[in-house]
Amino acid sequence: MSDHRTTAIPAAPVHDDGGCSCPWHPRPSRRLFTSLLLAGAAAPVLGQDSEGVRSEVGKTSRLAKLVPAEQVEQAAAAQYAQMQKEAAQQRSLAPANHPQVVRLRSIAERLLPHTQPWNPRARQWRWEVNLIGTKELNAFCMPGGKIAFYYGILQQLQLNDAEVASIMGHEMAHALREHARERMGKTAATRIGANLLSSLLGLGGAGDALLGMGAQLLTLRFSREDESEADIVGMELAARAGYDPAAGVTLWQKMLQANKGAPPEFMSTHPAGDTRIKDIQGMLPKVDGLYARAAKPSREYGPPVRG
Repeated sequence: MSDHRTTAIPAAPVHDDGGCSCPWHPRPSRRLFTSLLLAGAAAPVLGQDSEGVRSEVGKTSRLAKLVPAEQVEQAAAAQYAQMQKEAAQQRSLAPANHPQVVRLRSIAERLLPHTQPWNPRARQWRWEVNLIGTKELNAFCMPGGKIAFYYGILQQLQLNDAEVASIMGHEMAHALREHARERMGKTAATRIGANLLSSLLGLGGAGDALLGMGAQLLTLRFSREDESEADIVGMELAARAGYDPAAGVTLWQKMLQANKGAPPEFMSTHPAGDTRIKDIQGMLPKVDGLYARAAKPSREYGPPVRG
């Protein structure tokens, strides 16, 4: 949600339940975590019903259109691949059979069919879900559907599935609403100047500036307005997928408890926790009906063993 750096972070020892046989322990036959294309079912069309949060979400900023979506997504894919490589070198990249990877991907599969109405490009994204074995209380979704969770946020906060869905929906919303692209457009307008904006398709110095901004995707910080918008869109995604949207309240109560020490990166740009909880509670009536009618998950997963 904020700073997504993974370099030079020592891998945390991982112990889990669910029949895991030390998946992070190096062995010759260990299969590295690989790309996952999650296929979505037919998605509902926005406007089919009067429920949901669509009326609470504004139009995408015109500044986002100054930056080609394809270039942003390509830059994100390259940085995500580099992140995976670094994590693998540190032996902190979880394999596909790790119980928490199975859990994350299962939750993602339920959320994905509901992403397409929010962004038509989502249909062609190669969604990926990774788990990084470090202690950060953090998670993110880069442009193009590149998702990563850090083991620390699952273990230290003992998140249930609905709370994981709340975080994942929030992070997906950042990508769907193209918040990174919008911020890059704003930066381009400031750095390059209006007379050069037409060059943003990759020509000359403007193209170089765009590539430079793309290199910052893993450390990009969103505005508080972006974070609030991601909250409410994420609530709808979770509710339609059959996860209790009220889990956003318990999630932030846990985050506030964790915040008694040094503030986790996850909270760095967010509205104050108490404010966020009130905002989430105020939005629940808009999505409660969606949750009530949604098919519920057939299996409930548990968080990692604490300690």
